Amino acid sequence: MNKEKSYDFIIIGAGIIGLTIAKNLKQKYSDSKIAIIEKESEIGFHSSGRNSGVLHAGFYYTADSLKAKFTKEGCLYWRNYCEKNKLKINKCGKVVVCKNEGELETLYELKNRGDKNGVPLEVINEKELSNYEPNAKTFKKALWSPLTATIDPKEILSNLKYNLEKEGVDFYFNTSYKYRIDEKSIKAGNFIFKYEKLINASGLYADSIAKDFGFSKDYIIIPFKGVYLEYTGNDKPIKTNIYPVPNIKNPFLGVHYTIKVDGTIKIGPTAIPAFWRENYKGLDRFKLNEFLQIITWETKLFLTNAFGFRSLALEEIKKYNKNYLIDQAISLVKKIDKSKFTKWGKPGIRAQLLNIKTKELVQDFVVEGDKYSVHILNAVSPAFTASYPFTKWIVQNYIN
Repeated sequence: MNKEKSYDFIIIGAGIIGLTIAKNLKQKYSDSKIAIIEKESEIGFHSSGRNSGVLHAGFYYTADSLKAKFTKEGCLYWRNYCEKNKLKINKCGKVVVCKNEGELETLYELKNRGDKNGVPLEVINEKELSNYEPNAKTFKKALWSPLTATIDPKEILSNLKYNLEKEGVDFYFNTSYKYRIDEKSIKAGNFIFKYEKLINASGLYADSIAKDFGFSKDYIIIPFKGVYLEYTGNDKPIKTNIYPVPNIKNPFLGVHYTIKVDGTIKIGPTAIPAFWRENYKGLDRFKLNEFLQIITWETKLFLTNAFGFRSLALEEIKKYNKNYLIDQAISLVKKIDKSKFTKWGKPGIRAQLLNIKTKELVQDFVVEGDKYSVHILNAVSPAFTASYPFTKWIVQNYIN
């Protein structure tokens, strides 16, 4: 027999978006009854817990985007949050370096975007670059971003959960969403949950759950697998995050160096098209219906080369070769021992939204909803950084 549970708000997904939604709801509606349901046995099992740990400063995004609106504010929020709660943070900054003359124009475009978004950035020359990261190399100019930092995503998630539970938020783990019953109830796990409003923050399954409520008609999530490779030497040849100038038409930032909170250096990520939503390793979590749906769309994109998907996929597949991935990273520095890149990190899956009408990967955050439910359909990088102000905006604009 199914047990009934009644709440003011039901949140699907215990990642950073789900937890910060709950935090913002409690701040606005302090007496509200809130439950977070999660199909896994812990918080942050998927994207949030496998996040790179970078707090982005907010200069990649055009000023009219939600990403531009929330990333800098989110970066400052989490920097302060870590200090206030005595959580680990590495305020190492970041440099963006050029490989050739052709990348200088994009470098200045990033500076222009940063200026419009109110992000502190400095264009520096090769000599000045050595003051920030002696091992980085660039062609003529580079960008210095002092706001960029790294954190431990799982530590922040655990702290949020602890504080939310103190405020009376209930967590239901191993409780998978099954289906919508009516406008104000769902079946999940062994329970029927009744609610005034449901918030879908389920990441990789946000689109499929949204379709049960009449949303996500123009979208489908296409998963991309990201993997990092760690430097295992005892020396520390790099102290600052080093990124290449990106292709700004592409949602991925290219192979780069990230300095973790403990000083560990890692390179990556890959952005390899995955074949089902939780395609982490081998045939683990394989679902035939997902495989058929996703492979159909990936084949269409590959054959039509929509948004350059074919060249993107072929380039990313090369990164399965460890030496190729390392060589991509080595091009950004003066000297590093490639033999010490030996440890693969835990893979993550990017829940990337595809507009099935325009055949384009959606680069900005996407939210749809009505008076009964809200669906966060596209919460890709820098969603962790932007999460608190982004979900505050959702509460202000979609929940009343």
